Amino acid sequence: MRKTVFWAALILTALLPLTASALEVSADCACVMDALTGELIFEKDAQTRHGMASTTKIMTALIALEKCEPDDVVAISANADAQEGSSAYLSAGADVYMKDLLYGLMLNSGNDAAMAAAEHIAGDAESFAEIMTERAKEIGAENTSFKNPSGLSADGHYTTARDLALITREAMKNPTFREIVSSRSARAKTVDNGTTLFFSNHNKLLSSYEGCIGVKTGYTKSTGRCLVSAAERNGMTFIAVTLGDPNDWRDHTAMLDYAFSECTPREIIRKGQCVKKAVIDGKSHSFTADDSFSVNFRNGQKTGYTIENHIVGEMPRAVNKGEKVGYSAVYFGDELIGQVDIISEDDIYETEGMKLKNSFFETVKKIIGRL
Repeated sequence: MRKTVFWAALILTALLPLTASALEVSADCACVMDALTGELIFEKDAQTRHGMASTTKIMTALIALEKCEPDDVVAISANADAQEGSSAYLSAGADVYMKDLLYGLMLNSGNDAAMAAAEHIAGDAESFAEIMTERAKEIGAENTSFKNPSGLSADGHYTTARDLALITREAMKNPTFREIVSSRSARAKTVDNGTTLFFSNHNKLLSSYEGCIGVKTGYTKSTGRCLVSAAERNGMTFIAVTLGDPNDWRDHTAMLDYAFSECTPREIIRKGQCVKKAVIDGKSHSFTADDSFSVNFRNGQKTGYTIENHIVGEMPRAVNKGEKVGYSAVYFGDELIGQVDIISEDDIYETEGMKLKNSFFETVKKIIGRL
């Protein structure tokens, strides 16, 4: 049980298993995930292991952003320069900022950039791949194994559509990652001599699909075409993944359209909504939500959300109007997906024994009535 001074839990609806969809795609493996909750809206063999080509670089970029600062200087080794396949055209001996390196990684799909990042962080590709695999498991991608930072085919280098969606969901929480993968092009200069570098995004959906915000393409002969995309509309964000798909642009359009048509955003916390009332020194005071929070509901299905309100049980001192006195935590299953501060609606002057009296369940009934 979560330890809090005061908490109240509200089960909005019951969690039910997903049902099959009539949506058809050409991919070996595919899924669409709600980026907020991690819920699968559509899946096709989403738990089957498959090679992922350069969509591997989503994890490479995530690790780099978690372990480095954007302005860290990365030295390009001869080994990085010599990497086969797609390139960010980084020359041995050059120095580049990490953020610029990641533009070359995610837009140009540079294998040289992937190796440079791996060497900078872990010393070599093998050690970096171990870090990638361990981080994947922390995210919940239990069926994923990395052998290199670029996605070149290798024994034991695999993921699943669901795992790759989970990895992307984690990466998209990082503002710098979102900025990079949503860019259609970029230019940078090397730190050492100011050589200009040009990067161009291979993701056609950025220009062809309304609301597309990333994220990565990939291809090798053994894996076929692989694609991860994300799109945002009306406050909803979905992540689509296909592995081994000859018609990936078409399929992602259909998958994302399906997700947007299947779900509706609903506001479950409204800014200014009274969360708790209390009588202090004979006067009534209200504590309200400082912001709104919306979640996605599957049309015709039930989805499980929980709201827990954490409010101090005693006021040790005077409280100013607008001051934080607690927070509302929103859970999907056991996962925290968002928080909203609870603030005082007015000034509360210090008095002896400033204890709050519980009238929270009046608010519970109002929330249930709105759904």
